[in-house]
Amino acid sequence: MSLFNKMLASIGIGSAKVDTKLTHASIKAGELVDGVVEIKGGNIEQKIDEIYLTLNTYYEKEVDDKKVQKQAVISTIKLNEPFVIMPEESKSIPVQFQLPIDTPISMSGSKVWIKTGMDIKGSIDPSDQDIINVLPHHLVEETLQIFNQLGFKLRKVKNEEASFKIRKRLPFIQEFEFVPTSGPYFRKFDEVEVIFFPIDDERIEIIIEVDRRARGFAGFLSEALDLDETITKITVSKSELATLKNKIETILEKNSI
Repeated sequence: MSLFNKMLASIGIGSAKVDTKLTHASIKAGELVDGVVEIKGGNIEQKIDEIYLTLNTYYEKEVDDKKVQKQAVISTIKLNEPFVIMPEESKSIPVQFQLPIDTPISMSGSKVWIKTGMDIKGSIDPSDQDIINVLPHHLVEETLQIFNQLGFKLRKVKNEEASFKIRKRLPFIQEFEFVPTSGPYFRKFDEVEVIFFPIDDERIEIIIEVDRRARGFAGFLSEALDLDETITKITVSKSELATLKNKIETILEKNSI
């Protein structure tokens, strides 16, 4: 019977199971993630070599002129040293780690999830997957609110592969695409694209790409040659938040001429 159970466990039947339960489903980028990993023993004694969490997302990559979806691991967290789980035994391992400050925000279909993996020698490794709702870092949130105050609507948020020239730790960037729907910049821009690179909890790098509307023959010519896009990079600290709106307005005014 024991040999039969081992054979079944080797293909995942009657093997140990793992389930991660998070304290909060919504977490702000840069904050602590709390929870517990519950392990339930199967029909036989098994050695658990490792339990680990991976934080994952998808991003778009262009391959042969086609957009394909790729998976990216944002971070990996190892939880334990090897141990033995007895038949039907229950164990709980507390989980606490910091959500990376550059984790993409859960907006417009941008999906982030935590996968729990458990390595068991001689068996199919069980796993668990939990979607989390990533809220914006406070400096990102402030910037999004400023664009809203200036009459812009957030049209699209997407993760896409970044060139080596612009990428930081991750192989992709999260791009926020705004369109002016009212206010002083209505009809002045086709769109404004914004990328955030949080440096730490106190500072953030913001890249703003302005796409001016074509005006007359010269405007149409510049648009056809892709010369109408202007990119500006600024670094803002928490202590400078009061001046952030003025900085953004200055960039927009400069590029609306």
